[in-house]
Amino acid sequence: MTSFLSSTLALIVTLGILIAFHEYGHFWTARKLGVKVLRYSIGFGKPLWMRRRGADQTEYVLAAIPLGGYVKMLDEREGEVAPEELHRAFNRQSVWSRFAIVVAGPMFNFIFAILAFWLMYLIGVPGVKPIIGEVEPKTVAAISGFKIGDEIIAIEGEETPTWSVVRLTLLDHALDADVVSMEVRGRDGSVHILSLPVKDVTTEVKQKNLLAFVGINPFRPELPAVLGELEPGGPAEIAGLQKNDRVLKIGNQQVTGWAMLVDIVRAHPQQKILIEIERDGVIQTIPVNTGQQKIDTGFVGKIGAAVARPDKLDKEYLAEIKYSFFDALGVAVVKTWQMSVLTLRMIGKMIVGEVSLDNLSGPITIATYAGYTASAGLSPFLYFLAVISISLGVLNLLPIPLLDGGHLLNYLIEMVKGSPLSDAVQAHMQRVGIFFLVMLMSLALYNDLARLVSS
Repeated sequence: MTSFLSSTLALIVTLGILIAFHEYGHFWTARKLGVKVLRYSIGFGKPLWMRRRGADQTEYVLAAIPLGGYVKMLDEREGEVAPEELHRAFNRQSVWSRFAIVVAGPMFNFIFAILAFWLMYLIGVPGVKPIIGEVEPKTVAAISGFKIGDEIIAIEGEETPTWSVVRLTLLDHALDADVVSMEVRGRDGSVHILSLPVKDVTTEVKQKNLLAFVGINPFRPELPAVLGELEPGGPAEIAGLQKNDRVLKIGNQQVTGWAMLVDIVRAHPQQKILIEIERDGVIQTIPVNTGQQKIDTGFVGKIGAAVARPDKLDKEYLAEIKYSFFDALGVAVVKTWQMSVLTLRMIGKMIVGEVSLDNLSGPITIATYAGYTASAGLSPFLYFLAVISISLGVLNLLPIPLLDGGHLLNYLIEMVKGSPLSDAVQAHMQRVGIFFLVMLMSLALYNDLARLVSS
């Protein structure tokens, strides 16, 4: 329950920040262009809080449903406008002014992403060096010559200081290439170029499974079998296990480290196991009824416990991405551009069937990641906010009726033909837009529920 509440709260905070910034783009631009703003609302439905401010007595609202927002402007299509204020009505503005007001929302999403990335790179992004721990036999990685202990230092000439950068860069190049060139440093210090075949990778697996699909497993230093955070309501917590318990045995098997503990638990889905622990110098045995988790090959056991992270991990495995004040800003702009292009390419390849629709996520998955990143620290949360902000910006620019991109398409048509589309055509386009958005949200929610059931 605690996990659910924290994820829900993190989701509300995330959406609130991003929606406020998006709508402020519309709001700020409209005001600058002389349009009267009647309401600036974060959320839909019944207002929970409202204040009137300024000469125009603009309403600032927090509403009950935090899944969107809107800026209501003076408009003759929505009610009678006093003659002395006609020049401030949205519908009386030039097509260029209307275009600027609408496009400002998505643009502010990209500006927010730049600011988030900038702050993230100023603080520093900790990570783990991309050292290969295992290469699965007979996979494309093994055939290509990757070996245990190799460190991936670049992909197609782009430096890859951490595993997170490796995953994103590999996905980026795998979308269009059949073979990706990867520069690796062997354990003997020698540097060589390896070619990794990635044809059809993105149609076969989800984004997060790319490395496993090609046969590369990250190196993980052996950690002691000490319990860290426990999943609220999970098997470990229900059985009475506690944080900082050191696991000595499971059944009759001596546990030498965390990896061994995981392997034993995974081999016993939905079974009772006896876990011998040491707690405050006292050894005791606790029976635990394991849960289960679905993976590609079936079900594996789980107890809902994370490893206790040591205070200091061997520095040879750690990396940090950090830049100076101005360098961080430049990197943030480039990163925002790259992520925007990647998001657009992913959407395009989903539409034509070249990327699995399983990659589409909805509010449940977003809430889960929001809760996780918020608890993981400021840098992970900033990265999450930037990625979601970019996704909102790109999505809103798609030429779908009801979205900003649909309005922009109408304005482009108006610029070409010299007059707006008829009300009948616009009404028909809105019906198509509603159908498309309902289908999109249904698919995203289905993917969320499928992940929830299989976890």
